[in-house]
Amino acid sequence: MLFWHLGATTAFIRYAFRDPNMDLRFLALGAIAPDLIDLPIGIALWDRVEAVRLGAHSLVFAALVMAVVLVLTRRGPRRKRWMLFAVGVLAHLAFDAMWRLPETLWWPFLGTDFASTGFATYGEYVRDLLTNPIMWLGEVIGAAYLVWMGRRIGLEDQTTRRTFLATGVASVGLD
Repeated sequence: MLFWHLGATTAFIRYAFRDPNMDLRFLALGAIAPDLIDLPIGIALWDRVEAVRLGAHSLVFAALVMAVVLVLTRRGPRRKRWMLFAVGVLAHLAFDAMWRLPETLWWPFLGTDFASTGFATYGEYVRDLLTNPIMWLGEVIGAAYLVWMGRRIGLEDQTTRRTFLATGVASVGLD
């Protein structure tokens, strides 16, 4: 669920932090990082785990990311950007409703197994995702927010688009 994570995380964090100078590139990367890590591993190990939400969907991973950011950065713009990455990871867990999969969320404290999807093959899992109206609704909501924000920022203008891609800063308020 790419657009759901990008759109929902961006909308929520922009509203919660109300910082017009936040670097949305780092937030977006954090918002999809757990899937970028776990999806290829889950596919490769499907016969053993029957899941694509693995260790990067755990609170241990989110805490490690936060700890690494705190240890490796000092106060200032660099820490501010990387903290957005860590916040994006935490938001991913929330927007995936990981509380419904405690074996994965609290891994390894509840055991070393991850919550199974219940599908015997990855193909069955993908088919279910592609026909799930809730998944599509989330994608539409996330994409709609991103389109709306892109229009408000003025990303159709090449100069504005270049500036946004270079800085990650959305040059419009939150009202």
